[in-house]
Amino acid sequence: MALADTSRQPDRPARLILILSLAPTIGLGIGRFAYSLVLPDMRDTLAWSYSVAGFMNTVNAAGYLAGALAAARLTRRFGLPAAVHWSTIACILSLALSAISGNFFVLSFARLLVGIGAAVAFVAGAALAARIAQTHPARADFLLSLFYAGPGLGIVSSGLVAPFVLKAFGAGSWWIVWWAMTLLSTVLAVPLMTARFDSGTRLSETKPAQFPIRPILIYLIGYFLFGAGYIAYMTFMIAYVRDAGGGAVAQSAFWCLLGMSAFVTPWVWRGILAWNSGGLSTTIILGVNAIGASLPLFGHSAPMLTVSALVFGVSFFAIVGSTTAFVRFNSPPDAWPKGIAAMTIAFGIGQTLGPTVVGAITDRFGSLSYALNASAALLALGAIAAAFQRRLA
Repeated sequence: MALADTSRQPDRPARLILILSLAPTIGLGIGRFAYSLVLPDMRDTLAWSYSVAGFMNTVNAAGYLAGALAAARLTRRFGLPAAVHWSTIACILSLALSAISGNFFVLSFARLLVGIGAAVAFVAGAALAARIAQTHPARADFLLSLFYAGPGLGIVSSGLVAPFVLKAFGAGSWWIVWWAMTLLSTVLAVPLMTARFDSGTRLSETKPAQFPIRPILIYLIGYFLFGAGYIAYMTFMIAYVRDAGGGAVAQSAFWCLLGMSAFVTPWVWRGILAWNSGGLSTTIILGVNAIGASLPLFGHSAPMLTVSALVFGVSFFAIVGSTTAFVRFNSPPDAWPKGIAAMTIAFGIGQTLGPTVVGAITDRFGSLSYALNASAALLALGAIAAAFQRRLA
């Protein structure tokens, strides 16, 4: 599988990658994570248990897994830009669908659809961003990390909108928030749909390069545990803040701090992301992530929650970047789409199982602190697993 020459874009890689980052901004930052902001009102209005609330994210994660499984074939058949464009459109349509009905099955389908779209957009966008970043090898890791700041923009923008819409319109206004998210995503999609990605976009008809699975099995297990662990924190932390007495301002501030952390990720982790050292980079970053997830267990004061959001956020976005760097260091460019897809599949399986299991635990024991305990433990186990991964020959 050969990719076209990238030499025609050496003067604008950062701008192109930032535009590409709007795909995960919409699919992940808004499509997936804004659900956490709306969840408390949806749960109250629709009389959901924590298990049902978690199931909605399980459906979303199942869609993400399906999209990851199909991504390599879709990008090969239609090209990377087309895959990014159409999957982003699917994400926007799913947001509109979420606003139309409170029916359990309609909402489940909407969560499924946005999961599929987000995965395809992420895999195709990351592969294209990696090709563009490679035009400047000396700063390729920094350029690639710009792509992973995309979800942070979505988290910040939704955090500045959703809590105040809910406050303005009162209980039961969750569907208005989804319309606001649809409008926001449509505006953000304009640069993405109009930009031209002329190189590294079409895949040839030659046989695709293979990406080895067995040599990185322990690494995939670590990434699976990350997928299962982070989702509990990201799904239930707004409910935790609200239960601790935090109003719209506190919820917005927490969510925005989490998202803004993504913007400093390229600078904080630049050196570590450049290590070609097997799973060590991922171990360090995932260990910091586990610490951030565990901090609310020691108190829910404003300073503690602030530090938790910053520590979790600055490491959360870097973990995905570290896995892409691992693929780039350990496989040829022709294998990158399959390698990124393999990582995304492991991640997708973890986050498919995580929300429902953690929601059931919370229903059983009646406290969200158990969800955070499970989250921190899974993240710590993931860091330990990644530590055993060595460089590929």
